[in-house]
Amino acid sequence: MAEPLTSADAPRPRIGVLAMQGAFAEHVRALEDSGADAFELRTEAELAGADGVVVPGGESTAIRKALDRCGLLEPLRDAVAGGLPAFGTCAGMIVLADTAPDGAPACFGVLDVDVERNGFGRQVHSAERTVLLDGAPIHAVLIRAPRITRVGEGVEVVGRLDDAEGEPVVVQQGGTILAASFHPELTDDRTLHRRFVAMVRAAG
Repeated sequence: MAEPLTSADAPRPRIGVLAMQGAFAEHVRALEDSGADAFELRTEAELAGADGVVVPGGESTAIRKALDRCGLLEPLRDAVAGGLPAFGTCAGMIVLADTAPDGAPACFGVLDVDVERNGFGRQVHSAERTVLLDGAPIHAVLIRAPRITRVGEGVEVVGRLDDAEGEPVVVQQGGTILAASFHPELTDDRTLHRRFVAMVRAAG
């Protein structure tokens, strides 16, 4: 009988990090640390070689416009809707969500949550908080973070702020979509990136 694969032996999925805005280089490093072969994603041809995709933070309207300019908006939306695993952080959550912030149409509309842009406050209200991810504490950096205002029936809240309100800040939809209100790439904690790499492996 063959020995089971260890995490070190497991295949390294190819994960593209949308390189339009935000800390995409930090996401690449975090994914590499977590067992993936990560690369900066800017074209439809590069998308064709991806086993999963990360949509980083930035400004959601600007991300949408950049995707449209480079011809990636519809191909990427269709790929994620068709089952390509996706991980959205901060503004990336807004890009994935059903929400229509500020009256703009939803960008991808593949994640059944509504979010409020800058729901935790503007830049001056940025904060470092503790999040309970499946009950275990992780460090979180919230910068102009979106607030989750509705969670659909098929969406699981897997991370909450460690305070009296226990507000949801990490959600997972099925085995392919993960989203966080904060910036996990800006800390040394790789818990969420490892979780997403495991999702990509399972989906593959």
